[in-house]
Amino acid sequence: MTEAIPFPLIVLDCDGTLVDSQNAIHAIMAECFTTHGLVAPDIAAVRKIVGLSLNDAIARLQIHPCTVAPSDMSLTYSSISSRYRAQGTFEEPLFPGARAAIEQLSESGCVLGVATGKSLRGLRNTLTSHGLDHFFTTLQTSDHAPSKPHPGMLHQAMRDVGAEPHATVMVGDTTFDMEMARAAGTYAIGVGWGYHDAQALRAAGAHRIIDDYADLASAIDEILGWRGASEPSNRPIRNQGRLS
Repeated sequence: MTEAIPFPLIVLDCDGTLVDSQNAIHAIMAECFTTHGLVAPDIAAVRKIVGLSLNDAIARLQIHPCTVAPSDMSLTYSSISSRYRAQGTFEEPLFPGARAAIEQLSESGCVLGVATGKSLRGLRNTLTSHGLDHFFTTLQTSDHAPSKPHPGMLHQAMRDVGAEPHATVMVGDTTFDMEMARAAGTYAIGVGWGYHDAQALRAAGAHRIIDDYADLASAIDEILGWRGASEPSNRPIRNQGRLS
């Protein structure tokens, strides 16, 4: 029996998906490491850990023997980040087409959320600075959930809005996003403009890869059979429950 989707839940990653924050994150991380007398990681290494919670990210970057706990370095990182924001030097521009895509999805009847390794405070600062905060119903961060790729953020997002896994899509730029979606039993769309390459995203379980925000709505329609509240699709829902 065909089950109608009352609404799709579209959950987007933040860094590398909504905003291009790699330069700011690298600058803060480099200062954090040098503050503790450690060799600063290069930007290629930082790109690989964007999306993880801060403690996990720092632990992966500590490639040399280190007696400084990641939790202590996380406090330093947060302090430097706050200084950057206060000085107006924390730059994280929206990727081209992000605003238009969010507006389109919202107007079509999708419920929107964010799942990110950022803190809730950092995420709210980002969304507010770009005037996007009112579009998102559920915000999932590292403050109250395990780090990606654990499925906790997506499970909580679905509980928040009453969505089912077969009507939920995670949109992100890293393998952590794709693996989280698979673990939660939802669909996954990888974006080609972020910090992990398309081949890695496919290997991690992406159902679709897009290279432009203009293609997001059609990719969601292909996966879910969703055409917006004004034109509901009659196509059957595929692969209910955990997706393979």
